[in-house]
Amino acid sequence: MSERELGRKLDRCLADGVIKLGTGLGLGIVFSVLFFKRHAWPISFGSGAGLGMAYANCQNDLRWHYLLHRNPKVALADETTQR
Repeated sequence: MSERELGRKLDRCLADGVIKLGTGLGLGIVFSVLFFKRHAWPISFGSGAGLGMAYANCQNDLRWHYLLHRNPKVALADETTQR
């Protein structure tokens, strides 16, 4: 993986993290005000869920380069020849 590609992936991860954190924070505030009598735990839960999803997406995006990808047509051909 080149340095330029890594930089693009990290920028995408950072942008995704900011968006998901903001969305989780906003939903946490809405749920806290409307449903949970202004307790703080929905805000923490929403923020944590947003950051967790962003972290999982970033981890998957950075590992994609090293994963083995199977071609479905080749896999079907292998299964028919083994019978």
